[in-house]
Amino acid sequence: MKSATLGSSVLIMLGAFFAGPAPTSDWPHYGGDQGGTRFSELTQLNRSNVGELRIAWQVRTGAVERRGPLLAASQFQATPIMTPNAAGSSVVICTPWNRIIALNPKTGQKRWEFDPKLKAIPLYNCRGVSYWEDQLTPAAAPCRHRIFSGTGDLRLLALDARTGRPCDGFGVDGEVQVEPLIIEESPEYKRGEVKFFSPPVIVRGVVVLGSGTFAKNKRVRNPSGALHGFDARSGQLRWTFDPIPRSADDPEHGNWSPAALEEAGAASAWAPLSGDEKLGLVFAPTSSASPDFYGGFRPGENRYANSTVALDAQTGKVAWHFQNIHHDVWDWDTPAQPIAADLEKNGERKPVLIQLTKQGLVFVFDRRTGEPVFEIEERPVPQNGLPGDVLSPTQPFPKAPPPLSSANIYPEDAWGITVWEREFCRRVIASHDYGPAFTPVREKGTVGISSINNWAGGAFDRSRNLLITNASNLFWITRAIPEAKYDRKKFPSLGQPALVVTGLGYAFIRNPLLSPLGIPCTAPPWGKLIAVDLIDGTIRWSVPLGNIGKLAPVPLPLQWGTPGTAGGPIVTAGGLVFIGATTDELFRAFDVETGHELWSASLPTAAHATPMTYAIDGKQYVLIASGGHVWQYPKISDHITAFALP
Repeated sequence: MKSATLGSSVLIMLGAFFAGPAPTSDWPHYGGDQGGTRFSELTQLNRSNVGELRIAWQVRTGAVERRGPLLAASQFQATPIMTPNAAGSSVVICTPWNRIIALNPKTGQKRWEFDPKLKAIPLYNCRGVSYWEDQLTPAAAPCRHRIFSGTGDLRLLALDARTGRPCDGFGVDGEVQVEPLIIEESPEYKRGEVKFFSPPVIVRGVVVLGSGTFAKNKRVRNPSGALHGFDARSGQLRWTFDPIPRSADDPEHGNWSPAALEEAGAASAWAPLSGDEKLGLVFAPTSSASPDFYGGFRPGENRYANSTVALDAQTGKVAWHFQNIHHDVWDWDTPAQPIAADLEKNGERKPVLIQLTKQGLVFVFDRRTGEPVFEIEERPVPQNGLPGDVLSPTQPFPKAPPPLSSANIYPEDAWGITVWEREFCRRVIASHDYGPAFTPVREKGTVGISSINNWAGGAFDRSRNLLITNASNLFWITRAIPEAKYDRKKFPSLGQPALVVTGLGYAFIRNPLLSPLGIPCTAPPWGKLIAVDLIDGTIRWSVPLGNIGKLAPVPLPLQWGTPGTAGGPIVTAGGLVFIGATTDELFRAFDVETGHELWSASLPTAAHATPMTYAIDGKQYVLIASGGHVWQYPKISDHITAFALP
């Protein structure tokens, strides 16, 4: 095993880097390809030899050494990319502070590094960078091959993929200052309330950036969650799309009240975007509109919030859209990168888009038109939310596939290791509002799912038509407390939000549904890995993901699945699924046909990130970042580990 600590200079170039790249099979996008399938055609690693995997090299980014006390405000959730031969064949990754590092894919040795010197913000995260080749630039010219990255302080960076130098002619000194644009769109914006932490997508020469908004739990009036398209060569703004349709020309404009158009914000695309170069479309998963948990200020269905929106990459105009939640009062943002894949059945290939949701539903569309592949029906859902809020009478459910995990809960679902624990949990559930999915938050407190699927999304095995995803099965109690009664010391909250929402008159607190021993009140598995057959819409297999040895009061490595899995899977033509995501500090490989666990390896800490794979000089590697998590597993680190056969 090789181990190193990455240095601290702003930009380092090694002359040996220019000696000419070796043959590779690369991973040039965050999701493997532009459509986010996270599928690799590599077969060197397979079911018969994966048990022989060993650490090939391991490095640290230096964030722990550099940042010290700030680590508690960071999350290392990055997936590296592997640039093509012509771009230098480098593994490129970002740290939570948007420092971009290029590594030798065979040794982990640093080739170059760029530090944008991020301004201070409340929370630091960078999930990845993006690669693009400018076909109009001469082959040997600087910045024919570009790395793009959005930053937490609202800049768009363009770097030469071979050297790490900023691209002349892109914005000013290789960056576009987007914050002035955000301020112009949202005068109420305060620094840190809007951030870029998912990688942009580049389609037909346009760099499209989504953003995360971080004030939905603080006040009614929020910054815009607009998406922006920039020219990939010059950095010039090409278009802006606001999922809250403030323009009178938008077909959905008339479905919002004038007051809501003035007050509501967010509806941002904070999850990774995907694209289709051939169709010229960008696919954006949007969040709820502000504020969380209450919609009385924004009557109606609130389109294009909580939607999958297909945008024309050249113009930002809506090509088609589908709303998976009407009038969201559950904080069920559309959390995952839409997967642009091709289903093959009876020799015919159909281009589809797969959208995973927090409520554990899988929607599949023809990505050319937005027509459902599996029928979707509107079903009645619970009503009677908080005073002044009119909920949607129905919500959309696909007839297939079935939900990945149940979002329903009743007192008889209570579980415990002992009879005493089970009875305690039953009483807790019975003392709050409970029931089917979409039971609204009320003053009594409502038991419900926070997120079955989240930002990590899934992977698609194109040779088997299988969707692979991990899912969490942890229930929470969310309670609305009138502002006059709220006392932060009296009403603790482990999950956001925990503040009075300005302009609303309520505070919302959220705590996990746990027994006195700190064990979930519902039956395991609390984390699952699932394969969905997208030809017939059935669950092929479902297995527990992770053991609770590092979470339980007594360190018993029971295979009950770890709650709150964070990080997603990749799948290979060798028949393997690789995933970290658990709080047991293990990185695993599964048989894609059966879900049988074939291999695992210990990591320095939990890997709350999605892996990637590539080959160079005839050798296949699998990489994973492991950094722990400020809330889920607070053993913070900054490791990148590569595995290969001996």
